[in-house]
Amino acid sequence: MNIRQCILAALWLAWSLGAHAAPPEVSYRSVKVDGVNLFYREAGPKDAPAILLLHGFPASSHMFRHLMPLLADRYRLIAPDYPGFGQSDMPPPDKFTYSFDNVASLIDKFTASVGLSRYALYVQDYGAPVGYRLASAHPERITAIVVQNGNAYDEGIAGEFWAQSKAWWADRSEANTGKMRPILDAGTTKWQYMEGARNPEHVSPDAWTLDQAYLDRPGNKEIQLELLYSYSSNPPRYAAWQAYFRKYQPPMLIVWGKNDKIFPPTGAYPYLRDLPKAELHLLDSGHFALEEDSPAIAAYMRPFLQRHLKPAGG
Repeated sequence: MNIRQCILAALWLAWSLGAHAAPPEVSYRSVKVDGVNLFYREAGPKDAPAILLLHGFPASSHMFRHLMPLLADRYRLIAPDYPGFGQSDMPPPDKFTYSFDNVASLIDKFTASVGLSRYALYVQDYGAPVGYRLASAHPERITAIVVQNGNAYDEGIAGEFWAQSKAWWADRSEANTGKMRPILDAGTTKWQYMEGARNPEHVSPDAWTLDQAYLDRPGNKEIQLELLYSYSSNPPRYAAWQAYFRKYQPPMLIVWGKNDKIFPPTGAYPYLRDLPKAELHLLDSGHFALEEDSPAIAAYMRPFLQRHLKPAGG
């Protein structure tokens, strides 16, 4: 975190602590959508402008545990777990199609179930292809977008990390599938949190330990392989998502862990081609930048949201 980020984070944290005797409460709820029980976290006033927070792989809504209390004084924040993730149901693949199209469809219905008719998006990793499906299908519902290490451009998946995935997408042989399985191992899960972290001592081991516990449930790794393979459906949609950006010009804040080896900053800059008014900040962190930089990200979000959304009581 640079000096400006430290100052912003300190100012907003001081404001938050001064404005509240205790942190805003986070509620833990669930709702059944098409027979699937979806768990979600919720915080903030019911009548406040809404933010839908969409998590990445192999995480869950747990990744937003630090951020939500920092924004809940003025915004209604809702963070669901996708099916097969976190505390949501994990129906077997013969009962539920684990594709990004199907997950996005379920989350779309979830927004209606919890009363979100208009909302801002916070997308990270898997959250980007889920969220951009929602946004391009319902542009009138989207008030703003916050992107944190979430891709929508070919430049963002051009690195060495993606070579093995692309080979598997082209040939889903047993041999290539076997090469993908280590991505579900504990060492890789820890690596996703620790690689690129500015200060590894500030990254809680509870995060990757919890993610791995979910991955290690019987049957879950086969579910995750289905979604990893379905990621191949996203690059063909990039042109449509970029067309959505150009046509509708949604307000966008880009806060990106610049040390990410999965989604490096080469995927952050292209957004500015289609959204020249977007705000871009590179953070000295990795893939899961919220582990270190929730206060800094909240500090960028608050003025951005205040410019584009009408806060509760404001």
